[in-house]
Amino acid sequence: MLNRITIVGSGSWATALVKIFAESKINVSWLVRDAATAAFIRRHGHNPRYLGAASLDLSFIHVTAVQADAIAGSSLVVFAVPSAYLQATLQEHDAALLTGVPVAVSIKGFVPGTGLTPSRFVATQLGRNEEDVVVIGGPCHAEEIANNRNTYLTIAGADQQLVKGLCEQLSCPYVRAIQSLDPAGIEYAAILKNVIAVASGIAQGLLYGENFQAVLVANSMGEASRLIESIEPGTRNLFQSAYFGDLLVTAYSDFSRNRTLGKLIGRGYAVNKALQAMEMVAEGFSASKELERLLKKSALQTPVFNSVYRILHKHANPFNEFKLLERQFS
Repeated sequence: MLNRITIVGSGSWATALVKIFAESKINVSWLVRDAATAAFIRRHGHNPRYLGAASLDLSFIHVTAVQADAIAGSSLVVFAVPSAYLQATLQEHDAALLTGVPVAVSIKGFVPGTGLTPSRFVATQLGRNEEDVVVIGGPCHAEEIANNRNTYLTIAGADQQLVKGLCEQLSCPYVRAIQSLDPAGIEYAAILKNVIAVASGIAQGLLYGENFQAVLVANSMGEASRLIESIEPGTRNLFQSAYFGDLLVTAYSDFSRNRTLGKLIGRGYAVNKALQAMEMVAEGFSASKELERLLKKSALQTPVFNSVYRILHKHANPFNEFKLLERQFS
């Protein structure tokens, strides 16, 4: 039994996880960024900056900005911060407090400058085996969790007793948890889908119709399939919800930050201006840069991923790039 779960992070996804666990009657220790945020949540029952529509059941939530207070007595520590902040977050932690405590990540992106997925980075930093880190995936948007919309989570890891226990304890009426043995595959799919969502948004910003966007996403799925298999060979069905289900919701939803970033760029915003206009982190931006390092080592044909990289990081013209893509799709 998981008697107490620690959630590390103050953003929308961390808030959504806190809501799910608390409504499943699991005690949650929520480590937020500062004392002022903790005090506001304790007083008002919602996050002051993110997912404000989500009402939180404080009878199951202990909010704190003190690391030792958050981790003491925890059965599982879940890191739910943007990948760009994971390294700094871990550097602020006293690793000794995590000794013997199972760890999970619910983060969709490479850790910048490392080429590592979040679970592998956490394992490296904490001196754990990679398979010891549990991965919590989607497909889901935090905004729909705030509105109690039907949601599927995927819990993946080698410790099947821990994974099964977590799935069984998630008893929120609008959430179903699915077990998986493929944490690495799920993480790579989550990273790639963010880059694909940027491409989908650019297409919309450039006023391509839904016919073209369907072809764009279908071809992108092919690129993702080949790339995941080359990086993490294994037996998996990429058409399960944790893989391409997560891709579809990110590529087409108006809640998608990555699609929004792409849409702004397609409409003519310079990349830096589009990033400044975003209220939250779009993981696809940094992911495309880290992904390029992997692609250079590969002989795979990945025109969509290459095009997004050139647009985001090499000042390529989106209109010209998509005209090139038109001729490469099948």
